[in-house]
Order: sequence, then C-alpha cells, then structure tokens
Amino acid sequence: MLHPKKERTLLILKPDAVKRGLAGEIVSRIESRGLKIIALRMFWANKDQIDRHYPQDEKWIKRLGEKTLKNYAEYNFDAKKELGSDDSLVVGGMVRSWLIDYLTSGPMVKMVIEGIHAINMVRKIAGPTMPAEADMGTIRGDFSVDDATAANRDKRSIRNLVHASETHEEAEHEISFWFAPEEIFEYKRAEDDVM
Repeated sequence: MLHPKKERTLLILKPDAVKRGLAGEIVSRIESRGLKIIALRMFWANKDQIDRHYPQDEKWIKRLGEKTLKNYAEYNFDAKKELGSDDSLVVGGMVRSWLIDYLTSGPMVKMVIEGIHAINMVRKIAGPTMPAEADMGTIRGDFSVDDATAANRDKRSIRNLVHASETHEEAEHEISFWFAPEEIFEYKRAEDDVM
C-alpha cells in the first residue's frame, strides 16, 4: 500500500476554464494547498476519447438520467415534453452526449496531482459538481454559477470548469487513460520535508 503522501488523482480543466483563462488560477490553488502536480498537458480531446473516459455502463447512464429527471420534477418542468422522453436511460444517454459535445468543444488541460488525500482535497478545492451550489472559495463557487436547470433547458452539459476523479479506482483508470507512465514525474517539492 502506498504512503498517503503518494495518493494520486486526475484533474481536467474543461473548455470553459481554459477559454476563460483560469488555468493559472486553478494550478495556483492546487499548489498552494500543498499538492504536487506531477503531470500536466494541454490537449484537445476527440469524441472517442471522451466516450471512453466516461463510463458506458447502463447503471451510470441511468443515474445521469435520474438526476436530470429529478431536476425537471423539482422545478415543475415536463421532461417528456422538452426531451421527448421521461425514461432515465434515454435521458441519461442524451446528457452523456451533451457532455461529450462540451468536452470536445475546445482545448483542455489535464494533470495528475499527488499528495495526502489528493482525491478528496482536489474535490474540496473544486467544490460540488453543481456550480450554483458550490461555496465561495472553491473553483466552481468563485468562477461559475451554472445550474442543471439552465443546462437541461438549453440541452447542454453543465459548464462546471473542472473534472476531478471521485474514487481511487476512478483516479487509477483516468490517470492511466490520459497519461503514459513516462509523462508522470517524481520530484521533491520544498514542502515535502515540512508537510
């Protein structure tokens, strides 16, 4: 088992973060927290890459659809009328395709981050997936106000600036998917001796 200081996660700055010039700010927040960036690269993903990045299993797609349908119900919108279906699997497939379109709409920045509880720390720095619910002081809380209701009505993905791995398994899969081993570097930061 790895030392807790060696926990790794993937963070992707989505097209809206890059287009708004937030890459430096986001990198700064990661590094000032004491986390170490051990791989970093700008890229423009194609649809096949994004399709393979996100789960393709029915359970995950259905969960996307359930979240969307819940949002429609919460705000008294007729999902069947607006989307043509109220089947969670069908709606989830639509949302997944919106996500693919969004993540292939411009360049992104991908990075591997290492440090104590890196997965949870990066998710805390990012804030909740829904920017409108994110606290000030988080990336999403400070730089986005997008919301599922607006995104759903516009038939697009939520513009939430970043993707951060949720679990150890997800981090391992995503890191190996987006980076070759030789693109990930081991080095010592000055803080390594004091943190």
